[in-house]
Amino acid sequence: MSQIALWGAVELGLVYAFVAIGVYLAFRVLDFPDLTVDGSFPLGAAVAAVLIIAGVNPWLAALCAMAAGAVAGLVTALLNVRFKILHLLASILTMIALFSVNLRVMGRPNVALINADTMLSPFYGHGLRDFMVRPIFIAVLVAIALFLVWRFLESDSGLAMRATGANPKMARAQGVDTSRQIYLGMAMSNALVALGGALFAQTNGFADVTSGVGTIVVGLAAVIIGETLLGARGILIALIGCVIGSILYRIAIQLALSSDVLGLQASDLNLVTAVLVTFALVLPRLRRGG
Repeated sequence: MSQIALWGAVELGLVYAFVAIGVYLAFRVLDFPDLTVDGSFPLGAAVAAVLIIAGVNPWLAALCAMAAGAVAGLVTALLNVRFKILHLLASILTMIALFSVNLRVMGRPNVALINADTMLSPFYGHGLRDFMVRPIFIAVLVAIALFLVWRFLESDSGLAMRATGANPKMARAQGVDTSRQIYLGMAMSNALVALGGALFAQTNGFADVTSGVGTIVVGLAAVIIGETLLGARGILIALIGCVIGSILYRIAIQLALSSDVLGLQASDLNLVTAVLVTFALVLPRLRRGG
């Protein structure tokens, strides 16, 4: 694997680290199986791309993308909490609706950001090659997001959210407004996923309505790989594991697809993904000797 391919895999892994952290919040903290991310990821990309093309500051465009993702998460939470629709079905309904919403936002299946200024534009041309600037810049953003999420989960409100996911009946008995925690957690989760989509659009130069296909699988794979490698040793370690898992997942896919020995092609991406996720799920059991 070439140096450019390695840096590219790391860059994509860091972009999807936002997805992994968002998935961790929904699946592990809230115990809420959320498929909304398959729609909120391209939603973030679509909102950011359209606003940047319209001349909006790319940082503001990314914040707007996060707000749009948060709204998507709130819709799923509303369907579940207010209308008592099963969480999995509620997220599927939102995900399906977001496909049409994303088309409406972009006005066409994809939007190109050719020659448009992005969040990374000011950092080019300072001695580092472009393919190195992008992952370094995204790594800084990931570190900031990781720190903020960690501090939140260690706060009183974060502990209430964790209690909601662990045992909602006991949480309500202790005076926790579990409905509010679900709304907040789902909004945070999908805001992070949408931020990942906004960064994806800006680093790759386009937003596409189909870019969210399989996003939930990628996020879950990162979470599972991180847990397998680092174990469950606290919130901070778990969040770091999400980031490491996302990067290793992308590197593993790049290695598999670029290996002449295996004879795999780009069209085999879904097959490689399924094999890697299956391996990550089975490995803990194999290590326990079960």
